[in-house]
Amino acid sequence: MIKAIALDDEPLALKIVETFCADIDFMELEKTFSKPNEALKHINKFPVDLIFLDIQMPSINGIDFYKSLDKNVMVIFTTAFPEYAVDGFELNAVDYLMKPFSFERFTQSVNKAKEYFNFLNSSSAGAAQNHFFIRADYKLIKVMYEDIVYIEGLNDYVKIFLLNQKPIIARMTMKNMLDRLPQDSFIRVHRSYIVSKNKITSLKNKNLFINFNDEMIEISIGKSYEDCIDTILN
Repeated sequence: MIKAIALDDEPLALKIVETFCADIDFMELEKTFSKPNEALKHINKFPVDLIFLDIQMPSINGIDFYKSLDKNVMVIFTTAFPEYAVDGFELNAVDYLMKPFSFERFTQSVNKAKEYFNFLNSSSAGAAQNHFFIRADYKLIKVMYEDIVYIEGLNDYVKIFLLNQKPIIARMTMKNMLDRLPQDSFIRVHRSYIVSKNKITSLKNKNLFINFNDEMIEISIGKSYEDCIDTILN
Protein backbone atom coordinates (compact mmCIF):
# COMPACT_ATOMS: atom_id res chain seq x y z
CA MET A 1 0.00 0.00 0.00
CA ILE A 2 1.35 3.42 -1.00
CA LYS A 3 0.78 6.07 1.67
CA ALA A 4 0.12 9.47 0.12
CA ILE A 5 -0.96 13.02 0.87
CA ALA A 6 -2.11 15.82 -1.43
CA LEU A 7 -1.21 19.50 -1.20
CA ASP A 8 -3.14 22.07 -3.26
CA ASP A 9 -4.58 25.50 -2.51
CA GLU A 10 -7.74 24.66 -4.50
CA PRO A 11 -10.34 22.62 -2.54
CA LEU A 12 -11.87 21.25 -5.77
CA ALA A 13 -8.49 19.95 -6.94
CA LEU A 14 -8.00 18.18 -3.61
CA LYS A 15 -11.47 16.67 -3.85
CA ILE A 16 -10.68 15.26 -7.31
CA VAL A 17 -7.47 13.62 -6.08
CA GLU A 18 -9.30 12.26 -3.05
CA THR A 19 -12.10 10.82 -5.22
CA PHE A 20 -9.68 9.24 -7.69
CA CYS A 21 -7.50 7.75 -4.95
CA ALA A 22 -10.56 6.10 -3.39
CA ASP A 23 -10.86 3.98 -6.53
CA ILE A 24 -7.18 2.89 -6.51
CA ASP A 25 -6.81 -0.24 -4.39
CA PHE A 26 -3.08 0.19 -3.69
CA MET A 27 -3.28 3.88 -2.76
CA GLU A 28 -4.04 5.20 0.71
CA LEU A 29 -4.55 8.97 0.69
CA GLU A 30 -3.96 9.73 4.35
CA LYS A 31 -4.79 13.42 4.30
CA THR A 32 -5.17 16.50 2.09
CA PHE A 33 -3.74 19.93 2.78
CA SER A 34 -4.28 23.44 1.49
CA LYS A 35 -1.48 24.94 3.60
CA PRO A 36 2.15 23.91 2.94
CA ASN A 37 3.26 24.37 6.56
CA GLU A 38 0.63 21.90 7.76
CA ALA A 39 1.62 19.40 5.08
CA LEU A 40 5.26 19.74 6.11
CA LYS A 41 4.44 19.09 9.77
CA HIS A 42 2.55 15.95 8.78
CA ILE A 43 5.39 14.64 6.60
CA ASN A 44 7.93 15.20 9.37
CA LYS A 45 5.76 13.37 11.88
CA PHE A 46 4.23 10.72 9.61
CA PRO A 47 6.49 9.92 6.64
CA VAL A 48 4.66 9.20 3.40
CA ASP A 49 5.62 7.50 0.16
CA LEU A 50 4.04 9.91 -2.31
CA ILE A 51 2.86 13.52 -2.55
CA PHE A 52 0.35 14.87 -5.05
CA LEU A 53 1.72 18.39 -5.19
CA ASP A 54 0.35 21.52 -6.83
CA ILE A 55 3.01 23.85 -8.17
CA GLN A 56 1.37 27.27 -8.29
CA MET A 57 0.35 28.11 -4.72
CA PRO A 58 0.14 31.57 -3.08
CA SER A 59 2.49 31.02 -0.16
CA ILE A 60 5.14 28.84 -1.80
CA ASN A 61 5.93 27.31 -5.16
CA GLY A 62 5.36 23.56 -5.09
CA ILE A 63 8.76 22.93 -6.64
CA ASP A 64 10.46 24.93 -3.88
CA PHE A 65 8.39 23.05 -1.31
CA TYR A 66 9.55 19.70 -2.68
CA LYS A 67 13.18 20.87 -2.74
CA SER A 68 12.92 21.74 0.95
CA LEU A 69 11.95 18.22 2.01
CA ASP A 70 14.51 16.11 3.81
CA LYS A 71 12.55 12.94 3.24
CA ASN A 72 13.03 10.65 0.26
CA VAL A 73 9.48 10.81 -1.08
CA MET A 74 8.01 10.36 -4.55
CA VAL A 75 6.13 13.28 -6.07
CA ILE A 76 3.47 13.67 -8.76
CA PHE A 77 3.13 17.34 -9.68
CA THR A 78 -0.35 18.64 -10.52
CA THR A 79 -0.73 22.04 -12.17
CA ALA A 80 -2.41 23.99 -14.92
CA PHE A 81 0.85 25.59 -16.03
CA PRO A 82 2.84 23.52 -18.58
CA GLU A 83 5.89 25.76 -18.33
CA TYR A 84 6.76 24.08 -15.03
CA ALA A 85 7.10 20.64 -16.61
CA VAL A 86 10.84 20.97 -17.19
CA ASP A 87 11.42 21.94 -13.55
CA GLY A 88 9.42 18.91 -12.45
CA PHE A 89 11.46 16.71 -14.73
CA GLU A 90 14.73 18.05 -13.29
CA LEU A 91 13.50 17.08 -9.81
CA ASN A 92 12.95 13.46 -10.89
CA ALA A 93 9.19 13.63 -10.45
CA VAL A 94 7.35 10.37 -11.02
CA ASP A 95 4.94 12.22 -13.29
CA TYR A 96 3.46 15.58 -14.16
CA LEU A 97 -0.35 15.87 -14.38
CA MET A 98 -1.82 18.76 -16.33
CA LYS A 99 -5.12 20.02 -14.90
CA PRO A 100 -7.82 19.09 -15.61
CA PHE A 101 -6.80 15.42 -15.80
CA SER A 102 -9.00 12.38 -16.32
CA PHE A 103 -9.21 9.31 -14.10
CA GLU A 104 -7.52 7.33 -16.87
CA ARG A 105 -4.56 9.72 -16.93
CA PHE A 106 -4.46 9.71 -13.12
CA THR A 107 -4.39 5.91 -13.13
CA GLN A 108 -1.46 5.88 -15.52
CA SER A 109 0.40 8.21 -13.20
CA VAL A 110 -0.18 6.26 -9.98
CA ASN A 111 0.68 3.00 -11.74
CA LYS A 112 4.10 4.49 -12.52
CA ALA A 113 4.45 5.35 -8.85
CA LYS A 114 3.43 1.82 -7.88
CA GLU A 115 5.95 0.22 -10.20
CA TYR A 116 8.73 2.46 -8.92
CA PHE A 117 7.63 1.90 -5.31
CA ASN A 118 7.70 -1.88 -5.80
CA PHE A 119 11.13 -1.65 -7.37
CA LEU A 120 12.52 0.35 -4.44
CA ASN A 121 10.92 -1.90 -1.86
CA SER A 122 11.37 -5.23 -3.57
CA SER A 123 12.00 -8.15 -1.23
CA SER A 124 14.71 -9.16 -3.65
CA ALA A 125 16.57 -5.90 -3.16
CA GLY A 126 20.24 -6.50 -3.65
CA ALA A 127 19.55 -9.47 -5.90
CA ALA A 128 20.12 -9.33 -9.62
CA GLN A 129 17.60 -7.14 -11.43
CA ASN A 130 16.64 -7.35 -15.08
CA HIS A 131 15.70 -3.70 -15.46
CA PHE A 132 16.09 -0.18 -14.14
CA PHE A 133 14.02 2.99 -14.19
CA ILE A 134 14.99 6.23 -15.87
CA ARG A 135 13.21 9.55 -16.17
CA ALA A 136 12.81 10.92 -19.68
CA ASP A 137 10.14 12.80 -21.62
CA TYR A 138 8.59 13.88 -18.30
CA LYS A 139 7.84 10.31 -17.26
CA LEU A 140 9.37 7.33 -15.50
CA ILE A 141 10.42 4.65 -17.99
CA LYS A 142 11.24 1.02 -17.26
CA VAL A 143 14.22 -0.17 -19.31
CA MET A 144 15.05 -3.86 -19.65
CA TYR A 145 18.77 -4.58 -19.70
CA GLU A 146 18.35 -7.14 -22.47
CA ASP A 147 16.82 -4.49 -24.76
CA ILE A 148 19.83 -2.15 -24.59
CA VAL A 149 22.15 -2.30 -27.60
CA TYR A 150 24.44 0.62 -26.87
CA ILE A 151 24.45 4.01 -25.16
CA GLU A 152 25.87 7.24 -26.51
CA GLY A 153 26.96 10.15 -24.31
CA LEU A 154 25.84 13.64 -25.36
CA ASN A 155 27.35 16.16 -22.94
CA ASP A 156 25.04 15.99 -19.89
CA TYR A 157 22.65 13.57 -21.59
CA VAL A 158 22.69 9.94 -22.64
CA LYS A 159 20.95 8.37 -25.62
CA ILE A 160 19.94 4.75 -25.05
CA PHE A 161 19.51 2.68 -28.21
CA LEU A 162 17.04 -0.19 -27.74
CA LEU A 163 15.98 -3.18 -29.80
CA ASN A 164 12.87 -2.40 -31.87
CA GLN A 165 12.11 0.74 -29.86
CA LYS A 166 12.67 4.45 -30.12
CA PRO A 167 15.88 5.66 -28.42
CA ILE A 168 15.52 7.20 -24.98
CA ILE A 169 17.26 10.50 -24.26
CA ALA A 170 17.73 11.29 -20.57
CA ARG A 171 19.70 13.80 -18.55
CA MET A 172 22.49 11.81 -16.93
CA THR A 173 26.26 11.47 -17.07
CA MET A 174 27.91 8.43 -18.62
CA LYS A 175 29.41 7.53 -15.24
CA ASN A 176 25.99 7.53 -13.56
CA MET A 177 24.60 5.53 -16.44
CA LEU A 178 27.35 2.92 -16.14
CA ASP A 179 26.69 2.63 -12.40
CA ARG A 180 23.13 1.53 -13.17
CA LEU A 181 24.17 -1.28 -15.47
CA PRO A 182 25.40 -4.79 -14.56
CA GLN A 183 29.17 -4.82 -15.13
CA ASP A 184 29.16 -8.36 -16.44
CA SER A 185 26.87 -7.36 -19.33
CA PHE A 186 27.98 -3.85 -20.28
CA ILE A 187 31.31 -2.19 -20.91
CA ARG A 188 32.47 1.33 -21.61
CA VAL A 189 34.62 1.35 -24.74
CA HIS A 190 34.90 5.08 -25.35
CA ARG A 191 34.35 8.34 -23.53
CA SER A 192 31.06 8.57 -25.42
CA TYR A 193 29.98 4.91 -25.70
CA ILE A 194 28.80 2.05 -23.52
CA VAL A 195 27.92 -1.20 -25.28
CA SER A 196 26.14 -4.41 -24.42
CA LYS A 197 28.73 -7.17 -24.60
CA ASN A 198 26.41 -9.77 -26.08
CA LYS A 199 25.33 -7.37 -28.86
CA ILE A 200 28.89 -7.11 -30.23
CA THR A 201 29.21 -9.10 -33.46
CA SER A 202 32.87 -8.54 -34.34
CA LEU A 203 36.11 -6.69 -33.56
CA LYS A 204 38.53 -5.29 -36.11
CA ASN A 205 41.66 -3.40 -35.12
CA LYS A 206 40.37 -0.92 -32.54
CA ASN A 207 36.78 -0.87 -33.72
CA LEU A 208 33.84 -2.99 -32.70
CA PHE A 209 30.71 -3.72 -34.71
CA ILE A 210 27.12 -4.12 -33.59
CA ASN A 211 24.22 -5.34 -35.68
CA PHE A 212 21.47 -2.91 -34.77
CA ASN A 213 18.12 -3.27 -36.53
CA ASP A 214 19.79 -4.83 -39.58
CA GLU A 215 22.35 -2.04 -39.75
CA MET A 216 26.01 -2.55 -38.86
CA ILE A 217 27.11 0.09 -36.35
CA GLU A 218 30.84 0.76 -36.02
CA ILE A 219 32.17 2.15 -32.73
CA SER A 220 35.78 3.14 -32.18
CA ILE A 221 37.46 1.99 -28.98
CA GLY A 222 38.95 4.97 -27.19
CA LYS A 223 42.67 5.00 -26.51
CA SER A 224 42.21 5.06 -22.74
CA TYR A 225 39.73 2.17 -22.98
CA GLU A 226 41.85 -0.26 -25.01
CA ASP A 227 42.08 -2.65 -22.04
CA CYS A 228 38.42 -3.41 -22.66
CA ILE A 229 39.38 -5.49 -25.73
CA ASP A 230 40.66 -8.35 -23.57
CA THR A 231 37.53 -8.14 -21.43
CA ILE A 232 35.33 -8.39 -24.52
CA LEU A 233 37.31 -11.33 -25.92
CA ASN A 234 37.10 -13.16 -22.60
